Amino acid sequence: MNKKEESIEKLKEELMDRYVILMLTVMSIYTCIFIFYIPDKVMSWYLSAEILFLGYTYLLMRRRFSTTFIVHLYLMITPLYNFYIILAFWEYSVASFCWLLPIPLGAYVFFSRKEIWMYTLYVLSMISVSYFVANNFSFDFPKHTQKEVLFTDTMVFISNILVVSLLIYYNDKIRKAEMFFRFENIGSTIADDKKTHQQPSEDSDTTIENMEKLFSRIEDSMNEKMLFKDTKFNLSALSVELDVNNTYISRAIRSQGYPNFNNYLNTYRINHVKQLLSEVDFQKATFMYVYTEAGFSNQSTFNRVFKQIEGITPSEYFQKHLSNTL
Repeated sequence: MNKKEESIEKLKEELMDRYVILMLTVMSIYTCIFIFYIPDKVMSWYLSAEILFLGYTYLLMRRRFSTTFIVHLYLMITPLYNFYIILAFWEYSVASFCWLLPIPLGAYVFFSRKEIWMYTLYVLSMISVSYFVANNFSFDFPKHTQKEVLFTDTMVFISNILVVSLLIYYNDKIRKAEMFFRFENIGSTIADDKKTHQQPSEDSDTTIENMEKLFSRIEDSMNEKMLFKDTKFNLSALSVELDVNNTYISRAIRSQGYPNFNNYLNTYRINHVKQLLSEVDFQKATFMYVYTEAGFSNQSTFNRVFKQIEGITPSEYFQKHLSNTL
């Protein structure tokens, strides 16, 4: 396991630990509620068993099995275990369905898109089964007043907000870690390419010369035809335009210090935006006109790319430029 995998795995393990602690705390509170505030002997024993099962099995599996296995096991068992709770409150409220909502979100944090869809369908199937069973079979569950149901529903929403917030927080940390290592790898690749280009060999000199000639063709094409203004313009389109293989184009662009084609393309677009910001009369035009004219399809992408390249937001850049011209 390399440094990247170890770092991300550590974050996922940290998320699991905090999630289990949160759920044990939540279920302990619910157990107390069904013992002292809303007397329900069966439900209190049921929740107590869940606390023991979750806590004990997690301690046993934490060091013996992989994070992926433990999360898969939990995401499959949780909807089954919540089945009784859903049926117990079916006549009063559907808020207990909220316990199933974090399942697809948890799959999003840990797994691929295919597995996210699988768990989403799994949750929907459990809801369908609950609906069928509740409407075709009768059960002798304890009765609850409207006040009790309102209280339990409030607790369900609060608990799920805490769970979802925890998952979103760690999902953001994991994605940032992945992005950090991705940029680190790009930097290493550029450094390796520069070292290779510095080797004094005839073949290396020829390759550098060819790459420079190809990059010059790319620059001429971008400047003369302003291909970047097309929102659908990509590496394949440039390959067709120049009648050159994608790989050679990418190599020529990287040889000039750009991490990849998208970075090169976005640099052209941002430079064009900066040019437009100095020329456009904003009493007659809008920000939308500026970024669409430069080839961006939506404002969120434009804002993100502008901040990434310039270090400040478009609004901050415009205000700074405006103050300098006054």
